Amino acid sequence: MIGLSTYAFFWQHSELAGEQPGLHRLDAFDMLRRTHELGVPLFQICDYAPIEEFSAAELARLAELAEELDIVLEVGTKGVSPEHLRRYLGIAEALGAPLLRSMLYSPASRPTLAEAEQQLGEMLGAFDDAGVTLALETYEQVSSTALVGLVEQLAHPRLGICLDPANTVAALENPVDVIDRCAPYTANVHVKDFAFTRRGGWVGFTLEGAALGTGLLDFEHLVKTVRPEERGINLVIEHWLPLGDSLEETIRLENDWNTHNLDYLRSNHVDVN
Repeated sequence: MIGLSTYAFFWQHSELAGEQPGLHRLDAFDMLRRTHELGVPLFQICDYAPIEEFSAAELARLAELAEELDIVLEVGTKGVSPEHLRRYLGIAEALGAPLLRSMLYSPASRPTLAEAEQQLGEMLGAFDDAGVTLALETYEQVSSTALVGLVEQLAHPRLGICLDPANTVAALENPVDVIDRCAPYTANVHVKDFAFTRRGGWVGFTLEGAALGTGLLDFEHLVKTVRPEERGINLVIEHWLPLGDSLEETIRLENDWNTHNLDYLRSNHVDVN
């Protein structure tokens, strides 16, 4: 399936939107409804801090709304400490989410690979019992080679990789190499295009987001190599959209990118059902 992430509504649910007169800051329920309006069957609640404060009743209401709108939910967080994963596994179960995306590091923890292996090994049985897959994301702080090695070492059917080739550019990893390396273990894909632009005065470059098909992401290679439709791997749209001259204009562009990126995926023969 094609999905939208909270990162596809980044500026619309940001604190800035709540502080701007005349703007409505989206909450999880709003973003879920917007996902439905766009005809998208999957919504990933990723790195969305308010979800941690939801009561059991609020989680149940969100799950009920998703069921009413016929939308599958996924959840995303950062960190692999057993206590944290146990907390988010509970959230995933309450929402009926079959997948939890995480990263090895969190703001509070930076385990070594050996420590991460021990922590994950302690929790994978619980993920198996719950029927939830844990997908560790590729990003610049841990090489894709190290991440693949960790997943291979644990060799558990409920552990895979959340493939995001854009994230690894900052560590000078070639996105095509990352796709090839991680494809066999990929359980989820974050789809965002990216490009380098010259900074003001032509001194250095900025790496930032781009509308799908206009940047450096080799989407054709990603689909050919990962085979998401054949393997039942969801493609979740995210953005790296910098704040423009005004928040209103940035939000307008964010919505334009959502429409464009959905059209791009659909026109490139990706199943949306």
